[in-house]
Amino acid sequence: MGSRRARLEWHRNFASGGGLFAIIFGSESLMISPGRIHLINFCRKLAVNAVFFLVPLHFLKLGFKGWEIGAVTSLYAFAPLLFSFPTGWANDRFSIREIIRAALALFSLMFLILSRVHDFIPAAAIFLFLGLANNALDVSINNLYYKDSTAIDQNKKYSRLVFWQSLGSAAGPILGGMIVTSAGFPVLFVAFAVFLLAVQAFVPSLNSIRFGPVPRQVYKGNLLRPKTLLFSVMIFIIGLHWGLEGTVYSPFLKQYFNLSTVSLSLYISLSLLALALSSLLIGYIPFDLKVNKRIFLLSLLLSGGGLILMVNRSLPLSFLFRLVHEAGDGLLGALVVLFISRLFERESIGGSSAILLTVMTCGHMIGALVFSSMGFRFGLVYPFLVAGALLIADSAFSFYCFRKSEY
Repeated sequence: MGSRRARLEWHRNFASGGGLFAIIFGSESLMISPGRIHLINFCRKLAVNAVFFLVPLHFLKLGFKGWEIGAVTSLYAFAPLLFSFPTGWANDRFSIREIIRAALALFSLMFLILSRVHDFIPAAAIFLFLGLANNALDVSINNLYYKDSTAIDQNKKYSRLVFWQSLGSAAGPILGGMIVTSAGFPVLFVAFAVFLLAVQAFVPSLNSIRFGPVPRQVYKGNLLRPKTLLFSVMIFIIGLHWGLEGTVYSPFLKQYFNLSTVSLSLYISLSLLALALSSLLIGYIPFDLKVNKRIFLLSLLLSGGGLILMVNRSLPLSFLFRLVHEAGDGLLGALVVLFISRLFERESIGGSSAILLTVMTCGHMIGALVFSSMGFRFGLVYPFLVAGALLIADSAFSFYCFRKSEY
């Protein structure tokens, strides 16, 4: 009965023209200044993806080998292994606002230094610190939402969070491609260093969130529960395919379709719009645990199948299947954070969720090393085939997990 009433409510809102506005911007007054948080999320993802998807081309021009590109980008993913839990613990115990400020400042500094770097070892060190900054923002912004206690439909709440960061991800590559084409990579790095300094002005005050000590035994108990361990395996496999995005994705498009930097950026950015819009779609579906589980399984199939089928000599067909992949990833993005929010208590979710993010980024790091070596040695097609097959296999494993435990 409650589910039927929620559906009728959604139809009334949407028919009156308020549905899209409410889903994107929120008609409820969250305790955490959502407008500013969405702006920060959008801007930092725009900056990260403007650099992240195109920087392998920069490294190739500098003469980096395939394994060196993989090593540099895997260090970006390695940072969360060291710093996710300390960041999450600090979010539980001390602060979120100051960590967001520090992470934005570190991004700006590293982008400035990167504009002057031409060698492997300094680039590797810079990407380690960029990974630290990005991880601090990922953990802290997610924890703002996890710790917020406003009564709101959970699908709607987390779809907004993922939508704005996904929209920034979509805008980044095309803006980055335009800057690189007209002015080069050093200007790109400097421009976004200045841009992220300006974003500091929008970091909100967070007086409504309470902080306090959490015993270590609580974190240990949270993470060693069977359903948490099973969920960790599920998201580790999802994280693996991130490794090819920052290593072989743009070289594949350039080699396979002979695309210019601007055309390549358009391919990436326009397909990422599907990711943003599909994450927003979750907000139109009233929260229902059984329905969410079915969508999660479907999204893994879409993500994996799209990744395999985008390796197609026809550019339009390749782009079409890339849209399918990104749509699956968008649904996954919203549902993963939603399921994490249900795994832990609000007081300890900072450190506990940070460890799960470590698991995903561990997959990212391993994927970067494996898929870059595989792609540059055997052919840039193979990482997409293997990563897609793993995502499809993960759908079967997730089906088993959902039958085994309640999420």
